[in-house]
Amino acid sequence: MWMKTVFWGLLLFMLVATTMAVEYGARSHNSGPWSWCDPATGYKVGALTGCRAMVKLQCVGSQVPEAVLRDCCQQLADINNEWCRCGDLSSMLRSVYQELGVREGKEVLPGCRKEVMKLTAASVPEVCKVPIPNPSGDGAGVCYWAAYPDT
Repeated sequence: MWMKTVFWGLLLFMLVATTMAVEYGARSHNSGPWSWCDPATGYKVGALTGCRAMVKLQCVGSQVPEAVLRDCCQQLADINNEWCRCGDLSSMLRSVYQELGVREGKEVLPGCRKEVMKLTAASVPEVCKVPIPNPSGDGAGVCYWAAYPDT
């Protein structure tokens, strides 16, 4: 008798769990804490104008004025959800590429290749000492997307 009870209890649990997973999008690539960063859900992506200037200056080897660094770090820190910080930096980077009409392997600015700008942008959280989620646990404050070629 108790085996029937356990069986029906597990069956009911699986039915409820499956229904909840479908309802809350557990199979979606857009589930988890980062899903709150999706503009489709109403999240407003930060402009990060200070970071935009800092990344451009660093990429061409120019000295970054203290005020620009401070503005960038403050703008990044002002993003309340740390899961959204790298996504906002990635959006900022894509808008720079679009603004400058950049294609793969091309110079973004004179003396600055696309790959270098990408790594520069990805390291902003580390430079600013602003926390970002780091699933690898290696302590690096570099955005994960720096490792992928099409960012």
